[in-house]
Amino acid sequence: MPVEVVNGSQEFVGAGNYTRAMDDPLLWTALKNTAIILVVQVPVMLALAVGIAVALNSALLRGRALFRLGFFLPTVTGLVAYGIIFAVLLNTQYGLVNWLLSLVGIGDVPWLTDPLWAKISLGLALTWHYTGYNAVIFLARLQSLPTELYDAAAVDGASARQSFRHVTLPGLRPALLLTTVLSTIGTLQLFDEPYVLTGGGPDNATLTIGVYLYQNAFKYFDFGYASTVAYILTVLIGILGVVQFRLLGEKS
Repeated sequence: MPVEVVNGSQEFVGAGNYTRAMDDPLLWTALKNTAIILVVQVPVMLALAVGIAVALNSALLRGRALFRLGFFLPTVTGLVAYGIIFAVLLNTQYGLVNWLLSLVGIGDVPWLTDPLWAKISLGLALTWHYTGYNAVIFLARLQSLPTELYDAAAVDGASARQSFRHVTLPGLRPALLLTTVLSTIGTLQLFDEPYVLTGGGPDNATLTIGVYLYQNAFKYFDFGYASTVAYILTVLIGILGVVQFRLLGEKS
């Protein structure tokens, strides 16, 4: 913002906050962490969602309604609630996960206290929560695809892998665009999970743009700079959205 309140009076700062942002190492750390989640976790999550959707769409699967419910249930779990659940499960000393690992001879894993494992823990939590949501979107798209396409592919001698590559994936293109854009926006705005799980730590390993924005606004009360970070985030979302529409959108 070009105006800030200093000692009870308004002060014009111009582009000072944007200059400060360019030289802010914590902002670049937050951008890097968010980019890692976007590049690593989102593709893995969407790939799993496609596989689950294909499996749930198979006529060979019995009790499909029960499986669909099971995969979708994590989506309706509150963000803070499931963050707390994962924080308890992944506790280094008393967590259930480390206790189960100890039964097979694996020592305690520092899920939330080591920078690398903290990133992995955050990725696992996000994947658990959002995979089912994306799978439902893919499943809805799969059920709208004409079965004649698969029949024609079978008549032409296409294998199951070839049918998936040349029929299923092209048919999922609109759903892939939608889920990619939504996942990108959600990742860039990521706040609840890293804030509840690790608070952005350890050593800022899980500090995201959303957490950094919150810290500046409500921890340090630097609302002007927090607004600048928000504007930068908005521009990034817009740019990535345009790029994704160009790459995945239907060509005229």
